[in-house]
Amino acid sequence: MSKHMTGTRKDWLAARLELLEAEKELTRRSDELARQRQALPWVRVDKTYQFDTEDGKVSLGELFQGRSQLLVYHFMFGPDYTAGCPSCSAIADGFDGFAVHLANHDVMLTAVSRAPLAKLQAYKRRMGWMFPWASSLNGDFNYDFNVSITEEQQRAGGVEYNYRRGGHPIVATQLPEPVAQHAAMCGTDAATFVRDRPGMSAFALEDGVVYHTYSTYARGLDGLWGMYQWLDRAPKGRNETGIWLHRNDEYEKA
Repeated sequence: MSKHMTGTRKDWLAARLELLEAEKELTRRSDELARQRQALPWVRVDKTYQFDTEDGKVSLGELFQGRSQLLVYHFMFGPDYTAGCPSCSAIADGFDGFAVHLANHDVMLTAVSRAPLAKLQAYKRRMGWMFPWASSLNGDFNYDFNVSITEEQQRAGGVEYNYRRGGHPIVATQLPEPVAQHAAMCGTDAATFVRDRPGMSAFALEDGVVYHTYSTYARGLDGLWGMYQWLDRAPKGRNETGIWLHRNDEYEKA
């Protein structure tokens, strides 16, 4: 017997039509937020960044691969990890399906992580992915775009993440147990694990000049999780108790 409220088809339809109005309002608000994102001022990127890719060392401008727009997913995979973050991996599982469409609409999608290129390539093969993935090891890219911190910054506290300074688990001395579990899934300790955080950044290339146009972090990434968009429409929603998420090749083992 269901513990959820039940009713007639007439009851359901009345409630559904009320919800439809709220959904339409959310859609209109989402459209307006997209316009506001696109209206943000562009910031010229004068600093030189270099990345290791399967095609050799490239600049930020070369990551565009001939397109005028670049979307970077800041994938949590630090140099000391033995595997990529499971949550980032769940997001990345969807990249290959729409990357081809983006590429044919003047938008390049790539992931960037601090782990050495060889680690990224091995993990990419394990996961069965094809999208571009660059290593920013030994460069400032992750630090400048607020998705990585040094050990010294972690000890000092007060670093910025998600446009707030301090107070985030990235600099906490006592990290929550789920963080330790995720760290173990990446073959590292919790303190090392949180020195890298997830995010995405957008860039434009115009007349040979690269501009930073947008970045988002934490729950700002929700819209990129195709899996969660489906779960939000399932009868029980996200229905999360503890760590249930695993990499796509780990569920039978779990």
